[in-house]
Amino acid sequence: MLKPYYQDDLATIYHGDCREILPTLGKFDLVLTDPPYGHNNNNGDLIHKMEAALGRGKVTQADARPIAGDGFDESNVLANWLFKSAAEVLAHGGCCCCCCCAGGGGPDPQFARWALLMDRHLRFKQAVVWDKGPMGMGWHYHRSYEMVLVAQKGKGKCKWYDKSHRVENIIRHIRKIIPKKTDHPTPKPVDLMKHFILLHSQEGERVLDPFMGAGTTLLAASILRRKSVGIDVDEQFCEMAAKRLQEVQL
Repeated sequence: MLKPYYQDDLATIYHGDCREILPTLGKFDLVLTDPPYGHNNNNGDLIHKMEAALGRGKVTQADARPIAGDGFDESNVLANWLFKSAAEVLAHGGCCCCCCCAGGGGPDPQFARWALLMDRHLRFKQAVVWDKGPMGMGWHYHRSYEMVLVAQKGKGKCKWYDKSHRVENIIRHIRKIIPKKTDHPTPKPVDLMKHFILLHSQEGERVLDPFMGAGTTLLAASILRRKSVGIDVDEQFCEMAAKRLQEVQL
């Protein structure tokens, strides 16, 4: 059995390829993740072109922080694997919530492509728009929002714990994070992950993030007293996540 990279009373981190590790981890109540979008946005060449187009001068290769699996073809293979695996590991009625870029190359936008992939294996439920604030990256229409695709396992009721009856499919109150050079290059706010954890799980249930990055999903789950498992192929991000979880424990 694979030894965890980090473990405490609520959170467990594994370092390695999620495709090899996930089949050994049992069932989950919620899959909440932010996989590579397939844009290679953190590749040094693309950063240089973007900065040059905006008149910001030269960008060195040291500014590049590539993410494993972020090539177009590889990211779509990973996305299909994710949705197929979610259907296998989720409890009945459990949801998969997957962050996804609003744009993308190829004949279809990435969120549309992934929504179709998701619906092959799960019951597609909603495309939630995250209005993340001021203008972001882009060439003509700069991106100021991202999508979070939501699907459930099985027919009937899904795991849904809101009692306000006022949950919109647009999230307007959570702003994006501008990462420092020492941060993960594409961080998500803790409050964004808490939003979906509260809607689709209860205390003590299990949350999975197979593309964990710096551990934001696990951090949010620990704050809300859910058990969580995160996996990442990059050891530096496993270390970031472990340090953040240790701070929560303290």
